[in-house]
Amino acid sequence: MLPTIYAEEHEAFRGAVRSFLKREVWPNAEAYVEHRGFPRELWRRAGKQGWLGLEVPGRFGGLAASDYRFNAVLMTELAKVSLALASSLSIHYDVVAPYLVELATVSQQERWLPRFVTGELVTAIGMTEPTAGSDLAALRTRADRRDGGWMLNGSKTFITNGYSADLVVVAARTTPGSRAEGITLFAVEQSMPGYSRGRKLDKVGQPEADTAELFFTDMFVPEENILGAVDEGFVLMMQRLPQERIGAAVANIAHARQILDETIEYAKQRKAFGHAISSFQHNKFLLAELVTRAEITQAYVDQCVLAHSRGELTATEAAKAKWWSAEVQNDILDHCVQLHGGYGYMNEQRVARAWRDGRVTKIWAGSNEIMKELIGRELGL
Repeated sequence: MLPTIYAEEHEAFRGAVRSFLKREVWPNAEAYVEHRGFPRELWRRAGKQGWLGLEVPGRFGGLAASDYRFNAVLMTELAKVSLALASSLSIHYDVVAPYLVELATVSQQERWLPRFVTGELVTAIGMTEPTAGSDLAALRTRADRRDGGWMLNGSKTFITNGYSADLVVVAARTTPGSRAEGITLFAVEQSMPGYSRGRKLDKVGQPEADTAELFFTDMFVPEENILGAVDEGFVLMMQRLPQERIGAAVANIAHARQILDETIEYAKQRKAFGHAISSFQHNKFLLAELVTRAEITQAYVDQCVLAHSRGELTATEAAKAKWWSAEVQNDILDHCVQLHGGYGYMNEQRVARAWRDGRVTKIWAGSNEIMKELIGRELGL
């Protein structure tokens, strides 16, 4: 059965993405890992293709696709190359873009979106803190009002694109003593005095995706850099988290399916006791089970993508897609390593790197435990 949620124009876009990746990205994938980052030139080339502005209005140079299925197509093809590539670019075009398109004033959009679209301006989002991950309402970064703006003090951690970002959407507490009700969003520019980056964090996987700590020390942010209304940041983040979570689900299952397909081909070629290891009943049954789980998961994720493209996806549905796809992904990758035997434990093998890269998906974008908590609340539990 072929996917039915994509029309001819989506498949044409998929073909263009695949051609670009085959020509410009796949040949350099090993170099990105070795150099622990994606060069700015890759961002500019992606911008030239129009990928970074899928949701951005045409007057700022974007494609104004107005159809989330294009985001999902791009996410899928990026994740097939590597989860790091998908996470780095999607933070920009899929996660930050809605904040700038939906919340920014016209003046703010004129300042940032033209360069956002071309890749000259790389973005990140600063929610997570050393003491506040899933519990966003507990964040400690604070913003104190000053003449003409706000003074920010605090820090963020585990920020994808944090080491290279030029603009970061930062959540800070503007009403002391409050929780969810007292948070505001700021567009923070890396050139602002008091802004500093920590080292690139040494992660278990995804070395080519730069992840960093950010520090704000008596950093003055002008009033015109507020996104949305003061003290409404928490609600604004909650409204946009379903898109981040369905995007994560799309990447999770695309990444897992790519490595599974590569493993099936390996199993057909690898010989043991004079036979291809794919012919052994245990392995045959295992691969049949993994393919079935992948396809069933894909079917649910596809329906969530379609719902989101219609503005109908609920936070609970996105939570289901996020946690389940991460669980299936990690299970598939673990079995793929096992099927590769000792070679599967070698860093030079794609399957080993994919296994390491995928582990974080059960943690980021809201841990799987938090996703289940959200689903449980919906059930009245």
